[in-house]
Amino acid sequence: MGRHFLQIPGPTNVPDRVLRAIAQPTIDHRGPAFAALSGELLERLKPVFKTAGPVVVYPSSGTGAWEAALVNTLSPGDKVVAFETGHFSSLWCEMATRLGLVVDLIPGDWRHGADPDALAARLTPDVAAVMVVHNETSTGVRSRIPEIRAALDRADHPALLLVDTISSLGSMDYRHDEWRVDVTVGCSQKGLMLPPGLGFNAVSAKALAHRGRLPRSYWDWEPIIAANRQGFFTYTPPTNLLYGLREALAMLEEEGLEAVFARHDRHAEATRRAVRGWGLEVLCADEREHSSSLTAVLMPDGHDADAVRRLILQRYDMSLGTGLGRLAGRVFRIGHLGHFNDLMLAGTLSGVEMGLSLAGVPIKEGGARAALSYLEGVG
Repeated sequence: MGRHFLQIPGPTNVPDRVLRAIAQPTIDHRGPAFAALSGELLERLKPVFKTAGPVVVYPSSGTGAWEAALVNTLSPGDKVVAFETGHFSSLWCEMATRLGLVVDLIPGDWRHGADPDALAARLTPDVAAVMVVHNETSTGVRSRIPEIRAALDRADHPALLLVDTISSLGSMDYRHDEWRVDVTVGCSQKGLMLPPGLGFNAVSAKALAHRGRLPRSYWDWEPIIAANRQGFFTYTPPTNLLYGLREALAMLEEEGLEAVFARHDRHAEATRRAVRGWGLEVLCADEREHSSSLTAVLMPDGHDADAVRRLILQRYDMSLGTGLGRLAGRVFRIGHLGHFNDLMLAGTLSGVEMGLSLAGVPIKEGGARAALSYLEGVG
């Protein structure tokens, strides 16, 4: 009985008002009502990315938006520098390689973000782009994008800066224009509080001028942006998801983006206090790089994170994120992003604490209480 707790770091809980918006009757995607809707949405999306430039919307997952960022800007054989910060950064690199790009990978330990100091030595004249995941969903580690931009500036290097914000957009401070990002990749099912199905590219003027020769058709920005000027798309758009997007943007605007970011910061800090209160370790090893969207928790030796997750699902009807790639069985991930409040976090952490104890994991008592004390103190 009761409602399932979905505490994976995406897809996240969809608010009831967004679900009701999606349930509206479908309209003609070639008609004037749709043109008005899409024109409104394309403008209202810009403040979420903090850009004055175009935002391209695809019926796709974030993976599709990854591919669009690459094929619109790069050519076969181009060299890209990328950072190994976790499972999803690795997948993006694999895609780049399959597309015919040469990836110069800066290795990492999956506990730290992209290292700005390591970038300088890799910025040879033939580097066409730098790929960074802002918030690595598999690890709960945030990369410091302003410092990556500063490293490019110090080297006076013209490489494009491509940034994945799939699990940070709408949850953590991000500034496409101010940080001079060339392509920002996003999607719908995390901080934007929608079901999966929308992929985004925010595009700089430099990226629009830097047209590569990789094959593209569906993903090509130019015809989409041209059609968008009249409020239409070059493909059948996901009309009902756009209704939901309008409602989700309204919710973000009502709360205010700065308040949204502050709420996520509070919940992330409270979660970390709970983890430390249990005597466990947060995977992210650098205080400057903690994610505000999720927290990855390291299990003690001899204990299987997936076994704990299964027990919590069976006993308390709560889903937690699994460990991915090299972290399989070693971590579980607590999502605290999107449509989320203090009481939902209190329930989540109580369920985790009970589950850890029931699974025989050696923890200290009072982790959840430490989180609640913090929430009470900061209001």
